[in-house]
Amino acid sequence: MVGWCESVRMTGLKVTITRSTLALSLLLLQPVTVLGADCPETTSQPVKRGTFSILFENDLFANTDQDYTNGIQLGWVSPDLSDYRDDPRLPDWSRWFIERLPFIHECSLQRNVGLELGQKIFTPKDISRSDLIRDDRPYGGWLYGGIAFHDKNIDRLDTLAIQLGMVGPASLAEQAQNFVHETRGLATAKGWDHQLNNEPGLLLIYSHKNRYFHTLSSRLGMDIITQYGATLGNIFTYVDSGAELRIGWNIPADFGTALIRPGGQDNAPVDSNDRRPGGTGGFGIHVFAAANGRGTLRDIFLDGNSFSDSHAVDRNVWVADLAVGLGLTWQGVKLTYTQVFRTREFHGQDAWHKFGSLGLSYSF
Repeated sequence: MVGWCESVRMTGLKVTITRSTLALSLLLLQPVTVLGADCPETTSQPVKRGTFSILFENDLFANTDQDYTNGIQLGWVSPDLSDYRDDPRLPDWSRWFIERLPFIHECSLQRNVGLELGQKIFTPKDISRSDLIRDDRPYGGWLYGGIAFHDKNIDRLDTLAIQLGMVGPASLAEQAQNFVHETRGLATAKGWDHQLNNEPGLLLIYSHKNRYFHTLSSRLGMDIITQYGATLGNIFTYVDSGAELRIGWNIPADFGTALIRPGGQDNAPVDSNDRRPGGTGGFGIHVFAAANGRGTLRDIFLDGNSFSDSHAVDRNVWVADLAVGLGLTWQGVKLTYTQVFRTREFHGQDAWHKFGSLGLSYSF
């Protein structure tokens, strides 16, 4: 039975790798055109300042210590560019790749380059046990860096991103979790000897968003943000779709509430009418609710390692996130808190998982 399961797992991996390779090949075969040629002026006013953000997620906000237990991500999004060639920080070797991105040749768009660095940690429910807990998820961590290319106007955002990183002991998840626990005087996790093996990871991410009913004046308003996308790689492979509703005073002109997920840098202002750039804006407050569903073909933190034998559980294909929260903006700063409720991710999981996400961004 073990051999048969391993065969099925490797077959699934080969399908995933084949699909990823095909998608990348089609991407690179896009015809080359001149960036910005014969394009009218953008429908949004360029934002001339970059945005730095930090996201912290932990299930301590729900008084648990299990499943997706901790995440942290630092991110930066460049000022708006009418052409990716406007950014001298991009290396020359990247031009050939960028000019083959499938959506950057559309008119009436501003463009941004985003960078991110982060870590995510996953553990079973009972971290006091030192034995292998076969009916619960594996210990695992994901340490990664990424680059994203955003194309946008005031109504839409397309993102194509690449993440590279490591799973396993090289992710430093064990050291990070136990350091925090020791600092807070909590018991450390005893089962990290059974974590996933070292494995390099590659993700290709695409996301599309639209904004509807948005208001940019100093009054009560609302907007609706819809999203769909896909992620391909040996760490995650899934398609997803969702929507977010925001209601409040001085709703920020961006594409919603950022969580730590592939391609999820949404905090940068989409238009100079947003009151954050320059730190001159007045106070804003809004509440939001969001839902997202995904169909998953691969999740290494449930399916186990791709190229070596490791602990694994039976993954659920369909998973949904429901979220509610509060956002504040003032003087160039956006602060959000989100409470996330996630449906069961694997067979035998005893309940939905809950965690909180705290986001801080500054446009400067």
